[in-house]
Amino acid sequence: MCRILKVSRSGFYRWLDRGKSQRERDNDQLLVQIRRIHLQSRQTYGSPRITQALRLEGIKSNKKRVARLMQRNRIVSKIKRKFKVTTRTNPKRPVADNLLKTGLKVLAPNQVWVSDITYLWTREGWGYLAVFLDLWSKKIVGWTFRSRLTDQLVLEAFQKAWDYRRPQTGLITHSDRGSQYGSHSFKELLQQKGCRQSMTGSGHCYDNAVIESFFATLKTELVYHERYATREEAKRSIFKYIEMFYNRTRIHSSLGGISPASYEQHLPCLA
Repeated sequence: MCRILKVSRSGFYRWLDRGKSQRERDNDQLLVQIRRIHLQSRQTYGSPRITQALRLEGIKSNKKRVARLMQRNRIVSKIKRKFKVTTRTNPKRPVADNLLKTGLKVLAPNQVWVSDITYLWTREGWGYLAVFLDLWSKKIVGWTFRSRLTDQLVLEAFQKAWDYRRPQTGLITHSDRGSQYGSHSFKELLQQKGCRQSMTGSGHCYDNAVIESFFATLKTELVYHERYATREEAKRSIFKYIEMFYNRTRIHSSLGGISPASYEQHLPCLA
């Protein structure tokens, strides 16, 4: 071996006995932190978000170094998959004007809530999830999971959001033109609360993109990796994801690399 490598025997044995270099020890310590954050993120973070999480904890790290260690140790984010939209327009139900098409800037909480509905499969059958999201902080402020896709699904989710946030008069609630949002009961509830209703119009498909992005994230990071036996099991899983991870912990690049809860806590309102 020494002859092939063209080194002295004494030098070869000194190399064997020297142990790991400081760089290698630093990489080992960094790898432990990378694995920890990856698990805490439900194995959803890639190298950019893990790097950001490390920096938020005061751990100095380089994005390329993190990516290299993850690749070398086969630490990867979960695979993304597509999802379907559930809401359907009912032409017999009234629609509202699109109040977001003018490029309205949201500068404080409870100015604009966006909402949508999606569905999840369980062995008991389909379950339907309605969500209201604060457009300022991207925080989920109210949600409901039920076995039937009815007007009550949206009414209950909105009431939960209202009880939690207690917004002032003038709140805009924006959605697509799904029949649940065009129901007379939902419109009456909004009028009682002093809210303005807004709906995505033709040619403005991106106005509700934030809530659709949330559903894509929910299914990519959680639903597609689970097999729910019952709707109650699915509901508990959704609760843990939204209330314990998404709102409180999950890093959002659009919020400067912090969670919705941290954004609301640390950044002042500009309104």
